[in-house]
Amino acid sequence: MHETAQPPPQSAPPHRLLEYARLIRLHRPIGTYLLVWPMLWSLWWAAQGLPNLKILVVLLLGAVLMRSAGCAINDFADRNLDGQVARTRDRPLAAGTIKPWEAVLVFLVLSSLAFALVLTLNTLTVWLSLGGVLLALVYPFSKRYTHLPQLVLGAAFGWAVPMAWAAQTGELGRLPWLVYIAAVLWAVIYDTLYAMADREDDVRMGAKSTAILFGDADRLAVGILQILLLLTLFLIGINTGMSGYYYVALLVGAALFDHHQWMIRERESQACFDAFLHNSWFGMIVFFGIVLHYLLGA
Repeated sequence: MHETAQPPPQSAPPHRLLEYARLIRLHRPIGTYLLVWPMLWSLWWAAQGLPNLKILVVLLLGAVLMRSAGCAINDFADRNLDGQVARTRDRPLAAGTIKPWEAVLVFLVLSSLAFALVLTLNTLTVWLSLGGVLLALVYPFSKRYTHLPQLVLGAAFGWAVPMAWAAQTGELGRLPWLVYIAAVLWAVIYDTLYAMADREDDVRMGAKSTAILFGDADRLAVGILQILLLLTLFLIGINTGMSGYYYVALLVGAALFDHHQWMIRERESQACFDAFLHNSWFGMIVFFGIVLHYLLGA
């Protein structure tokens, strides 16, 4: 009796939920960390210590949701570019495992969930959240029109700062905007390092970035921004009455920035990307300095 020939085994299609998880970068939480640290700085300063637990939980969940939504709309905007870059060509939209309309739907669903969370907070925070959604929509398309998309990213990521302050205090003064400036400066620093890793591909595709704008002065520009950020955080420390724990944290952060300058000395792509990843440590160090002040030094 002859056996019926069997067709060759076919590889299983990617699991849809896994592809959605990859779309919103659940496997790469660095973006969430970079978004959350300045928000936590702001929240602890606004509360002068441990903030309201409900506000903390709502803002953390909202940050995760909005970062995920931002990844979805970013990949939608870059769907015709990511396939031309080795580091991003396996993203779901570039690889064709997710359709463009699905990415837009994911953005709308996650943004709506984040907005529903914000509705549990005060009115000022709700109004501010609308600005955050607008910035999240604008950023992905900015690299086509300006060499400063890193500044737009900073404005978007930093928007969690005034939101956190407003959620905790119900008002905004000059100090939260100074913290916002610090968050924007920091974002321009780390996203310029990210752009330095992709500079050759961006030039080839006609995309714009601060790394391209700065050219051979990129390390100098990043160094100046690092100094400005440290000075801004020092000024915030003076205005909030921070103790020595905070200033020690700034010194450690300055040493980390110096290490980043050493890492990118050859402008090698992977080294620039690693320096970008290391920035999460800077945010954590500053946060620990703030927490230690309110726990031990106040």
